[in-house]
Amino acid sequence: MDGPGSRNGQDSFIAEQVRTDRLQQLFRQSVSAVFGSYLAAIMLSWLCWDRFEHSLLVWWLAILTGSTLLRIAMFVAYLRSDEHERTPQRWERRYWVSLVLSASIWGGGAFVVMPADDLLSQALVMLFTVGMSVSAVSCYSAYRDMTLVSIGLVLLPCTAWLLFQPSAIQVGMALSILVFAAFAARATHKMSQALETAFRLTREMEQANSISTRAAQTDELTGLKSRRAFFEHAQQLYDECKTNRLGLCAVMLDMDHFKHINDTYGHQVGDQVLRQMGVVISSSFRATDIHGRLGGEEFAILLPDTSIEVATQIAEELIQSIAGLMIEPIHRITASLGVASMESGHKDLHGLMNNADKALYRAKALGRNRVAVA
Repeated sequence: MDGPGSRNGQDSFIAEQVRTDRLQQLFRQSVSAVFGSYLAAIMLSWLCWDRFEHSLLVWWLAILTGSTLLRIAMFVAYLRSDEHERTPQRWERRYWVSLVLSASIWGGGAFVVMPADDLLSQALVMLFTVGMSVSAVSCYSAYRDMTLVSIGLVLLPCTAWLLFQPSAIQVGMALSILVFAAFAARATHKMSQALETAFRLTREMEQANSISTRAAQTDELTGLKSRRAFFEHAQQLYDECKTNRLGLCAVMLDMDHFKHINDTYGHQVGDQVLRQMGVVISSSFRATDIHGRLGGEEFAILLPDTSIEVATQIAEELIQSIAGLMIEPIHRITASLGVASMESGHKDLHGLMNNADKALYRAKALGRNRVAVA
């Protein structure tokens, strides 16, 4: 059973994955927002060109162009970076800086260019700022803080100014926008929670599926591959070696007198022997080798790109490692091994394994605790 430390580690791993998922969604959703905010400023300027002061308008658009290019450069850098480099630690702060800069320029610029004595222009400006806020709700939905900051920086300069104007219409516009902002803030809270829950459930399901798949492919007692998993990987390795004309050797291993160990010392001691066998086998071979427990006390190993001479030497060393096991109250543990090579002209994996199995039985017939070569 997993302990608290293991569960905490899994929770931290999932939390980091969820954070990465949020970042990826942020970049996917907000690419269009970068261009949309710039186009909105262009459209507002076009509609109110005759009503705005041209010098202020040009300066606003010029500064906004610079911030937009900076954000585009950030997106390009993100997309060109390797997958393992797209981490929240690397990109969240950069995004925050670009967002605050862009939203400040948009909201502050809209306030500066908005005429103080033109109600229609003021209404158009507020209409566009509200539109920008709606866009922020959809684009930054995974990051509630970003949504609120963006809405605040875009809406508040003009809204605060309208709130203290003498006209009832201006005050009414400001109040209605504040009501909208309150509803938007509430909506972003629910959206961000729903998205985080969805990301977390997805990652938890992936992890559960990975654990169940790994459990199905792993022999619980020895930690080696199960019989089914071994033959699935063995067939792939056999096909690869045959295609690339590489040597492949099979080693079959069977514990000597294992039934006597179970009958004499009990199954708990027998299980301990098998666990130790799993440790010895897993530590004695390369990562490219395939090993598994076929059942009972029988094990199999495949050695790719290995000659029969080297495979025999490895098998001899494995016998020595097994003989060195010290498991009380057993005095001595031995095993018999059979080695076969694909170079002998086997037509398929079954033929190779069968030949190694025949060599194993010959090793037993010759007195056990030895290696026989097919």
